[in-house]
Amino acid sequence: MTCDCNKPMRWPTMSRRAVMTAATGVGLAALLPATRVRAGGHCEALLLTCMDYRLTNETSAYMDARGLRDKYDHVILAGASLGALNDRFPQWTDVFFGHVDLAVQLHEVHRIIILDHRDCGAYRMLKGEAAVKDPETELGTHVKQLYLVRSAILAKHPHMEVEIGLMGLDGKVMQIV
Repeated sequence: MTCDCNKPMRWPTMSRRAVMTAATGVGLAALLPATRVRAGGHCEALLLTCMDYRLTNETSAYMDARGLRDKYDHVILAGASLGALNDRFPQWTDVFFGHVDLAVQLHEVHRIIILDHRDCGAYRMLKGEAAVKDPETELGTHVKQLYLVRSAILAKHPHMEVEIGLMGLDGKVMQIV
């Protein structure tokens, strides 16, 4: 048996149109080698969090500590629960529920975990300073919004488990019941 390891790699020839299509992202798959990727499967949950860069490590650590490493889909919207349901950006609601529906179909998701966090800029912008003026008021604002989103999820997916929580800037999560 001989090995072709030392032969130079031949790139496929492509038209200028094909290159431009691939460069814009529309036809990128055409440049990649054909492989079979399984889109389906099972994961434990879908996680919704805010886009705040300050808590990415804490969020991963929290999910890892719960034994969910590599066992959840992750949706990120500014404000987390506020991003999923608000009057200013109603299209985000469609995005969130589209992801939920797809996660159910592709990965048999049966649980949604929503983690809001304290000192959230999206809450400040969309709800106003008065809604987050002190820790107690801020907690009440988050809890009300988390309940609204949980109700909306259960209206569409009545058998779904929905967990809601509020993460502090130290990464500690307060479970909301």
